[in-house]
Amino acid sequence: MVDITAAELLAAEKIFGDRLDLAKRYVEHLATSGTERGLIGPREIPRLWSRHVLNCAVIESEIAHGSHVADVGSGAGLPGLCLAIARPDLELTLIEPLERRVIWLQEVVDDLGLINVTVMRTRAELAVGLVDADVVTARAVSALSNLAGLTIPLLAGKGNVVAIKGRSAGEEIEKAAKIIRKLGGVETSVLTVGEHLLEEPTTVVRIVVNKSQKKA
Repeated sequence: MVDITAAELLAAEKIFGDRLDLAKRYVEHLATSGTERGLIGPREIPRLWSRHVLNCAVIESEIAHGSHVADVGSGAGLPGLCLAIARPDLELTLIEPLERRVIWLQEVVDDLGLINVTVMRTRAELAVGLVDADVVTARAVSALSNLAGLTIPLLAGKGNVVAIKGRSAGEEIEKAAKIIRKLGGVETSVLTVGEHLLEEPTTVVRIVVNKSQKKA
């Protein structure tokens, strides 16, 4: 059983509610088979809750009810599976090119009974036209200048990219501004999410996309 502090448990209860047991089972998967298969480093086990699961799950507050969310480079299901557990109203498509990760993701989805999740083995650029998402999420995939081209096309012209980023988020936005505008991004902002829940809040870059609206 992965240890969870009192503060982490309080945050987890608020985010996952009556699905907290599912979140705990997911963390156990990360700590066992996820580590054994190289999806999570062994040193990360003590901070699975704080640094990974809660850090990802808290972005659910930025996603509208009933959205179809595409998670690019889903890897160990961060943030895709966290969102699927926290928000059963969402439809999740996990996009992951590596077979061993896809196999693991499907095993976890099946074990947890997450009927709102589809795992797709492909690269993000090859999923364009196959996935029509309202929101695209990503974490630790690529710099924003490259990530914009992997995520925005999956929105089919309109929606939001919600990317978990670090302290260099502002600098990344500056470097990516031209490509974001070219792809239809009309507003890009840095958000701090989970300030009242987490010891270290999550930094998110949100890109509002609307190809029919020209930026002034």
